[in-house]
Amino acid sequence: MNSISLPAKPFILVSRKPLFSFSLHLIPAIKMSTFTNNPSELSPSISLQNYPKPLSPPLPAISKEIELARAMSASSRSSLFSLSASEVLFEDQWLMAVNKPQGIYCEAVLTSVPALLLSRSKTAPVVPAIDNTKGSPELHLANRLDRDTSGVMIITKSHKVAAKLVKAFTDHKVRKTYIASCVGPSPDWKRITVKSGHGRSKFGAWRVYAVSDAGRILPGGSSVRDMETSFEVLSVNGKRRSLGESLEEECGETIVVKEKSVKCGNNDGGGEMQDEVLIRAFPRSGRTHQIRLHCQFIGLSIKGDVKYEGVREWDGKVCSGHELHAESLSFEHPMTGLPMKVHAPLPSWATHLLPES
Repeated sequence: MNSISLPAKPFILVSRKPLFSFSLHLIPAIKMSTFTNNPSELSPSISLQNYPKPLSPPLPAISKEIELARAMSASSRSSLFSLSASEVLFEDQWLMAVNKPQGIYCEAVLTSVPALLLSRSKTAPVVPAIDNTKGSPELHLANRLDRDTSGVMIITKSHKVAAKLVKAFTDHKVRKTYIASCVGPSPDWKRITVKSGHGRSKFGAWRVYAVSDAGRILPGGSSVRDMETSFEVLSVNGKRRSLGESLEEECGETIVVKEKSVKCGNNDGGGEMQDEVLIRAFPRSGRTHQIRLHCQFIGLSIKGDVKYEGVREWDGKVCSGHELHAESLSFEHPMTGLPMKVHAPLPSWATHLLPES
């Protein structure tokens, strides 16, 4: 099978003609619903008692204040953000893969691309998308990352390429891996898969639901959808636990969420010692906050993820955001048909938990 090997340095295809105009397009991540707490506005055939019950805790009260402060900081940083050439992981005439920093909104990354392309056009102009008759890239976000999630983002350069790649994401044909630093009791499992429902509760927060609730209507009018994530333990307190990037041969234990008190190994919290656990996550679906919700549910909340019970401070250091990194994306190139795998370098919080031996 043909494959693409990514070079150590960003690989840039060039042309003789510089680019001077760009159009940006933000592809909506989800269809927003309107939520109401007024029973009189609910369908007469549905009462609050008939809605499915969320199985994960509501948002901690303190998280609102912390999240507001983080959002304000991110807005300030994003307004000044400038994408550098070193953050470009791969590029050809159809798409660009970049390494989004933590604490930057993905829209800020997109809007900074034209300036980078223009600055390089003087010495090494980039070839525009061949199907673009306007002669300038029509930039789209093919995937999105949460504000505090770092890692691989794909930006396409034409409507045609965007449509193909977004469909690949929607059809779950893009394989994703994430790295997360979690805090909780050391798990007695090496690999595990969690299957549950996913949806918004009556106050608009994303929550975990039972698998059997899939398809049931929620207070805002949306419905519970299925959600599946596989996890692999990489290290505990800096000591390597396992190697490899594939769960195809050995998926380990599977937890199907059916009731509130589901235990995964010895992760029952309580008075047990809290360990620093580095995990790799393989999301099989693409739900909002999926990995964060499932980490919370199995008792390994992501460090700094105060929205989902993650510690705000660890080892004397206050976390500026949650420690979750989009490590890699594997997909079929939308134009050449060749298999691609794009890696983003691990952030420092991950490298110090993953020793060489």
